[in-house]
Amino acid sequence: MPRPRSLTPDQLASAALSVLDREGLAGLSMRAVAKELGMSTMALYRYVDDREELEGLLVERVLSAVDTTPPEPGAPWDDRLRIMVGRLRDTIIAHPAVLPLTLTHRHRSPSGLRWSETALAILTEAGLDGERRVLALRALLGYVIGAIQLEHLGPLSGAGTVAIAELPPDAFPYMAETARQARSVGVEREFFGGLEVFLRGLGA
Repeated sequence: MPRPRSLTPDQLASAALSVLDREGLAGLSMRAVAKELGMSTMALYRYVDDREELEGLLVERVLSAVDTTPPEPGAPWDDRLRIMVGRLRDTIIAHPAVLPLTLTHRHRSPSGLRWSETALAILTEAGLDGERRVLALRALLGYVIGAIQLEHLGPLSGAGTVAIAELPPDAFPYMAETARQARSVGVEREFFGGLEVFLRGLGA
């Protein structure tokens, strides 16, 4: 039976994103999205086969906001990579709960694939190929994903840093001192400072 045309994929994804932003990943379900749309759960299955398909639409809805246009070709490769990483971060931190889904559905999102294609072109121009280019892209994505998770789940300004700073210095001298210093590091400095460490190693 043909699916009804009254709702578009973008409308479905927007409803799912509203649920995700409000209730987190644990609250994302077919039932919750159907309720957001004002329909029964069974009616939602007339538009998508299962939750996996809905998640794929949701991921593409978020990542479609990323500008994947190659930065100015005359700029240094590391500057262009900083721009690409900044674009991706700006998009994801607006909807941090989507982060785990971007990993699961990375091969289903045209926008995510275009971002990686542009990043790979920059890495290639920097002289990386073969296995080294594979590892570079994976490490770059690993840094971005991990840094965003740390920013939202364990921020330097949070209670965890305060607790670590108060650890007994005889047992944890480096942890306690580092945590005390960490409290003055802003989120932008934390993210892009860590990215600088990665890029310096990549260019070595």
